[in-house]
Amino acid sequence: VQLQASGGGLVHPGGSLRLSCAASGFPLEKYVIGWFRQAPGKEREEVSCSNADDYTTYYADSVKGRFTISRDNAKNTVYLQMNSLKPEDTANYYCAAPRYGDTCHDEFVTWGQGTQLTVSS
Repeated sequence: VQLQASGGGLVHPGGSLRLSCAASGFPLEKYVIGWFRQAPGKEREEVSCSNADDYTTYYADSVKGRFTISRDNAKNTVYLQMNSLKPEDTANYYCAAPRYGDTCHDEFVTWGQGTQLTVSS
């Protein structure tokens, strides 16, 4: 069971980027997937989460209205579309999954490696 995040890079303020989280070894459509981020010297923050049953989505207040989480079950991939990016969005972004049957409010136990987003002019 593995998750792999990708798609990070350098973006100007106001720009957009889409991160991908590809799963291997399990059907991602049946699992909750969350996106987290951690900036240097700061605690890890949950950015967004997508439930597995009804695909309910959650967003941190800091990204609400700018970020969108979505799934492509055929590709076994979850995306995080990030628009109107700000310098404070700069961080290492991770995708993660809790145990099968858990929800966005439970412990995340499977983590992908991070992908770095830098928002700077």
